[in-house]
Amino acid sequence: MSETALEPPGSSTSVFQLFSPALLPATLMLGGGMTIAAVESYITATIAPSIVRDVGGLELFSLVTTLYVAATILGSIFMAMRPRRIALRSVYVLAAVVFGVGSLLCAAAPSMPFVLIGRTVQGFGTGALAALCYAFIRFVYPEPLWPKASTLYAAIWGVSTVIGPTLGGFFAHDSAWRYAFAVLVPLGVLMAVLAPRLLPQAEDDREQTKMPVVQICLLLAAVLLVSTAGTVEAMTAKIGLVAISVVAIGAMLVIERKGDNRLLPSGAVTLSQPISRVYLTMLGLNVVLVSDIFIPYFLQILHGVTPLVSGYLVALVALGWTVAAFFSASFSGWKVKAAIVAGCMTEAVATAALAVLLARENPEANLAILVPAAITMFMMGFGVGLGWAHLVAKVLKLIADNEQDKASAAIPTISSLGSAFGAAFAGVIANGAGLVEPGGIAGALSAARWLYLIMALPGLVAIGAAVSLTASTRKS
Repeated sequence: MSETALEPPGSSTSVFQLFSPALLPATLMLGGGMTIAAVESYITATIAPSIVRDVGGLELFSLVTTLYVAATILGSIFMAMRPRRIALRSVYVLAAVVFGVGSLLCAAAPSMPFVLIGRTVQGFGTGALAALCYAFIRFVYPEPLWPKASTLYAAIWGVSTVIGPTLGGFFAHDSAWRYAFAVLVPLGVLMAVLAPRLLPQAEDDREQTKMPVVQICLLLAAVLLVSTAGTVEAMTAKIGLVAISVVAIGAMLVIERKGDNRLLPSGAVTLSQPISRVYLTMLGLNVVLVSDIFIPYFLQILHGVTPLVSGYLVALVALGWTVAAFFSASFSGWKVKAAIVAGCMTEAVATAALAVLLARENPEANLAILVPAAITMFMMGFGVGLGWAHLVAKVLKLIADNEQDKASAAIPTISSLGSAFGAAFAGVIANGAGLVEPGGIAGALSAARWLYLIMALPGLVAIGAAVSLTASTRKS
């Protein structure tokens, strides 16, 4: 435990102790950073069609998300690899200012290329903010509260799935989408002003290393390629882009393992090391989870629900994550190990079950068919939330102090990487199973069935990594 962490009153721990008087200022700042990262992404997803209608640039539409995701990864890497003279608190100020500038650029954009520039700047800021939320945990909270901080972040993401689309819908008419970005500018300024006053001065205990430029370029290339694969229609091109991105990731991992100048913390790419299995578990969970992007489409086509209702039903996935995070927040010892393994199993089983429960023709939205599917969506997220906070805590415990920033930055990076690859894989499976051709009800039924059967398989990797991780922990 960091000596700079503040002890909350009382001997027992709970999520609510994060809001004790001694911890409240930092909790508000870190929670605020995570809220910006979560809410903004959902708002933009909702207003994106309005942006295209107003300024054009439909051919560039996919880049709104692709460049943003790549920039978030770059922002998290900057947090870890920043020059030594820049403290964590200063990075927070810089990230908040960059986010505000990006939001201002988007609000004033006269055309889609300017929107893309603004989104890229925004993404850099939110990526750094998300990574900082994990990096500051050890300086702000005592070790028993580390999983509770991650639980709070899960709750923020869960609530954001409802708040984000709701706010986005409010600004989605005519040119009002600009206000969705404009209202974020003063928020970024406020956070930049308050950060030096409310966040602790964290000691920079990193080892001195050079910027791993090759690994960064390979990682960004992989993300851009796989994100592009999710938008192209030609199956051959889609598969080719995914294959090239896999090769890029493989090359990065080889360089990481053999080189001394690393992007990831020591042992992160060596399966014999526990930290590698923690990251592998996280990656598997994210790859499976992102298959929920097709749920609204299947609900509307197969189950006859409205777009609004389908949006709130898919939010059950995030709600399940949040509920599970609070449910398991007080776990310790063997319960933590069991929660991680059980969570991986629950997500995989629930995903496979959607192949039966969601792939049903239900045009009248019969609740006898819809409710079991909705419960399964909830359990899909519940499985992730059951062990995620404890996986984050393990990252912080397994890594030496001089590599903690790298370890913290790797968490949102792996999440983004898993989501990007998961979305691309899901697109290949769904399109190959008939989503577009023959399309319609028959195509949706086939796509839903094969998508969730196959997307449950990466969950087996997460289960294996989690079981191996708990076994090695037991031996030690």
